[in-house]
Amino acid sequence: MVDGSWTSTAQFSGMGWVWQDTLGKIQLMGSRNLRRRETSLHSELEALKWAMESMLQHLTCQRFGTDCKDMIAMIEQPQDWPNFSTELEIIQTLRLCFSDFKISYVPRTQNEIADSLARNARSFHRSLCFIGCSIPVWLPRPPQV
Repeated sequence: MVDGSWTSTAQFSGMGWVWQDTLGKIQLMGSRNLRRRETSLHSELEALKWAMESMLQHLTCQRFGTDCKDMIAMIEQPQDWPNFSTELEIIQTLRLCFSDFKISYVPRTQNEIADSLARNARSFHRSLCFIGCSIPVWLPRPPQV
């Protein structure tokens, strides 16, 4: 599960992802912020890119979930989104590293942990990059963890 968080007034864009095993148990998660991206869709793509890079380093995950239908449309038809061509080209290159890459829509209610990690990263008062199997005490706890 992956999510990006963006507001027009925040200093940062936030990203969050959660890898769960087939039983739904959290195995690894990440929370990161970067300087605010141009739009919310740019933040969503940046979150997916980071999740893909992290999966390549740490795990064998092949399936990704998002609550952003536009991002799925962008990945399926990149030529229809010329304003995002640079970001989509990077995503397409990363896809080549996965033998069975899939991305699917999940309702926001099923993406609450990644959403919370992204929102917390966006509102964090300084640069943040965290990957681990549990939430550190200094980071607010997402729901359902």
